[in-house]
Amino acid sequence: MTVPHAILSHLDALEAEAIHIMREVAGQCANPALLFSGGKDSVCMLRVAEKAFRPGRFPFPLLHIDTGHNYPEVVQFRDTRAAELGERLIVRSVEDSMRRGSVVLKHAAESRNKHQSVTLMEAIEEFGFDCCIGGARRDEEKARAKERIMSFRDEFGQWDPKNQRPELWDLYNARVHKGENIRAFPISNWTELDVWQYIARENLALPSIYYAHLRPVVRRQGALVPITALTPAQPGEIVEKIRVRFRTVGDITCTAPVASDADSIEKILAETAAATITERGATRLDDQTSDASMEQRKKEGYF
Repeated sequence: MTVPHAILSHLDALEAEAIHIMREVAGQCANPALLFSGGKDSVCMLRVAEKAFRPGRFPFPLLHIDTGHNYPEVVQFRDTRAAELGERLIVRSVEDSMRRGSVVLKHAAESRNKHQSVTLMEAIEEFGFDCCIGGARRDEEKARAKERIMSFRDEFGQWDPKNQRPELWDLYNARVHKGENIRAFPISNWTELDVWQYIARENLALPSIYYAHLRPVVRRQGALVPITALTPAQPGEIVEKIRVRFRTVGDITCTAPVASDADSIEKILAETAAATITERGATRLDDQTSDASMEQRKKEGYF
């Protein structure tokens, strides 16, 4: 009698693929790190790592490249979550690179977001990481859609989309020469809706700003820009206090919320299912200018 194979749900299949990729990184790479910002995608990555390696410790530290301009709710959540897991958290800041002179801003108000690539490369050199595991997804942005799951970076940390390795039959090659690097993306094939469904299924905690809350904003360049010490209202702008939530989080100077009443997972799932614009397209101001395009930043060593 033939025993039928178990049929995996959509989320089970995505999770199983991500677990397999993480274990491939652990098996092939000598000194990997898991990028963890406290954002929703990296929270999912932590749960995948738990399922891949618990009850043992993770075979890699957590690494965050901090611009110094991150939302305080997210930074606090990052530290709390790492402590709860008992895993080592390494934080390196763009401000450190600025003090060393390896990052020089054009002006004080320039976004530090694109300069994270410099700090990341310095951290890779400092600790000798041969692989950084990230939570990027192909549905986020057209440049990310070109990524392999094991994305090869040369000795300068640069990404060449024409110089990548084939990944036929889910066979991954993470071998590199000294100085070269792999960026591994276990949730490449997930969508924003998949992420929220996984968060709901696993009952994962998130920073509060992912849920609808009142926040002062101004309408600028077609986006809702939060009013902070770093992003004050400009002359002539009208400050409104409205209910918003963040679909993605990052540097305060380039991450905008969306108007929303979704204050629960169920409401966010319904809102996400109806969305017609990607989360980065709707809320990441730095993706909307050619000089800071995602593809150009990735070629310079960005995540």
